[in-house]
Amino acid sequence: MQTPQQSAARSTALVTGAGRLASIGAGIARQLAADGWDLVLSYWQDYDERMPWGSEPEDVVRLTAELEAIGARVHVLSADLQDPGVPNRLMAEAVQLAGPLQGLVLSHAESVDSGILDTSLESFERHFAVNTRASWQLIAAFARQATDDGGAIVALTSDHTAFNLPYGASKGALDRIVIAAARELGPRNISANVLNPGPVDTGWMDDAIREEVLQRQPTGRLGTPADVAGTVAFLLSPAGRWVSGQLIKADGGFSA
Repeated sequence: MQTPQQSAARSTALVTGAGRLASIGAGIARQLAADGWDLVLSYWQDYDERMPWGSEPEDVVRLTAELEAIGARVHVLSADLQDPGVPNRLMAEAVQLAGPLQGLVLSHAESVDSGILDTSLESFERHFAVNTRASWQLIAAFARQATDDGGAIVALTSDHTAFNLPYGASKGALDRIVIAAARELGPRNISANVLNPGPVDTGWMDDAIREEVLQRQPTGRLGTPADVAGTVAFLLSPAGRWVSGQLIKADGGFSA
């Protein structure tokens, strides 16, 4: 196996939320691997087990094999980002395994639908712990480990508000953190952007939601993880590093 020094010529990115083959994180990982990136992937199986799509433990193994076949060096780490001690440990382990990171993609999420009147305090705090606090911790840890060449941060966000209160509110706070990072970390040669992919069916849509989305989608089709991945890969590339501090909608015109 290569050492971090032997693979120094290749850039490495940490992609969170990449535990399922159908996830946006997995789609991003595929594109980055095709573009010549090495990867550290994080996931949390217990979250998938709580969701309607369920857990597919073998997906991580299959995704790793797929990315390695493309030519990427891949490390996979399980990480419960609700635990305040985990984000810094995740970054430290990633650097120990792969050397300094040049890219950070935050595609993890806690997302359980509820509104103003039925959101529990436990759910509210869990959403902010995972979507907001952990993301801030990872951004700060990424900046601290970066070399003089800096790097690029991309975080996935959402327009959800009503009837998805804790998710939407925690993503709104994430937006502000990432935009602040663009200003504060710019002198370290670090770019930071928020990307809103619009509705992408990764297993959470039922037939009614799918039909409603299609009626509003100018393309006449649902977005896919591959659609999102191209924009993320550009923002992490040298050509995309001049773009910073932006909330970008790459949603096929859904928000138009």
